[in-house]
Amino acid sequence: MKKLFTFLALVLFIAVSVIGCGGKKSEEPVNLTISAAASLQDAAGELKALYESKNTGTTITMNLASSGTLQKQIEEGAPADLFISAGQSQMDALSQKGLIIEESRKDLLGNELVLVAGKDSSLAGFESLTGENVKKISIGTPESVPAGQYAKETLTSLKLWDQLQPKIILAKDVRQVLTYVETGNVDAGLVYRTDAATSASVKIVSSAPDGSNKPILYPMAVVKSTKYQKQAEEFARFLQSDDAVKIFEKYGFKVIR
Repeated sequence: MKKLFTFLALVLFIAVSVIGCGGKKSEEPVNLTISAAASLQDAAGELKALYESKNTGTTITMNLASSGTLQKQIEEGAPADLFISAGQSQMDALSQKGLIIEESRKDLLGNELVLVAGKDSSLAGFESLTGENVKKISIGTPESVPAGQYAKETLTSLKLWDQLQPKIILAKDVRQVLTYVETGNVDAGLVYRTDAATSASVKIVSSAPDGSNKPILYPMAVVKSTKYQKQAEEFARFLQSDDAVKIFEKYGFKVIR
């Protein structure tokens, strides 16, 4: 009888241990890669810190570059869970190739194109770009940088594009344009208003006239190859939350509700 009791006690102990282990399943850590336009650089750091502080177990990796570069990375299979583009054409290209989850696509932000120059510049406006004292003007490469495409549209609309061609210095992304102006490597540049607001070394000379470029919108969408669709969708919802909106507005973005 004593042996039987000992045996039953052992069986019960094993059963309880197995059940206990099963109930303590730990969730697998999640590392989300957010491929976002370079113009989101400053806001991205704050958004990452805030989200990680509220979602333990989730790590956010911000992959910041020109929207065209990010588009190509995704097309070539580079890891990405959510794509935030500064232009519709890059998102459209991924959509046509079936690389995004269509129902997750949403216009998140708006922005404005501005002409900037050094703090001490005497530049008066877009028409002044043709003057002899302006030797170099930087814009993003139109084929891969949405800000560059908007810049080309604006200069074309103002009938300045052909005349300014010899002065144009192309940059890999909008932040490089800003750096060129800050360091005096160029006399002027066309960037987003949000980029200009981050720099104490440049001033806004003029805003692009209404209708001179396509509306500047930042669409976002979950990448179809993600292993973390649910978590990527949760982060996308976070980007539309009141806390995220405050961060975007702090840096001058227009939030689209």
